[in-house]
Amino acid sequence: MSATDPRLTQIAELIELKADGQYGLSDINQRQHALQAAWLAERAGCSEALIAAALLHDIGHMVHNLGENPAEDGVDDEHERLGHEFLAGMFGPAVTEPVRLHVAAKRYLCAVEPDYFAKLSRDSVLSLSLQGGPMSPEEVAAFEAVPEYADAVQLRRFDEQAKVKGLETPPAAHFLRYVERVIRPQ
Repeated sequence: MSATDPRLTQIAELIELKADGQYGLSDINQRQHALQAAWLAERAGCSEALIAAALLHDIGHMVHNLGENPAEDGVDDEHERLGHEFLAGMFGPAVTEPVRLHVAAKRYLCAVEPDYFAKLSRDSVLSLSLQGGPMSPEEVAAFEAVPEYADAVQLRRFDEQAKVKGLETPPAAHFLRYVERVIRPQ
């Protein structure tokens, strides 16, 4: 990783130092969830940008001060918006849009796939109710009109799968190389 880019250092520090908090109601922490999502994207042969987005999709949880599981308190932390805002100056839409849209993708999948809701973890069901529930037909059409919607849906699938206690993944440094390759020049 480039030692000269403070943005990369900041991202690495968030993942290494601020991601120890429990990931929702799962038996893993934020870092493990991020690494698992990125690993799934890498193993699926996704683009460097989508691998970076998978690693960073929940960075909004690491930049707010609402505690580990605000949904349990009935609060939508809007982590997808916060993450998008944090990343927008550093990356193009191939990274930022899947991050911004990964919650919308959950709502979308609940609307278009009859069995998707049953696959959600308990904390995803809880947060879904705070995030607006399944999309309406009009919302589905608007979501499908967004150029990055397919990547957001793919990221959402990785997000749901990336909750395995004890799963060994490569370390953060392995995935930060993708981040470095897709970050905008300073």
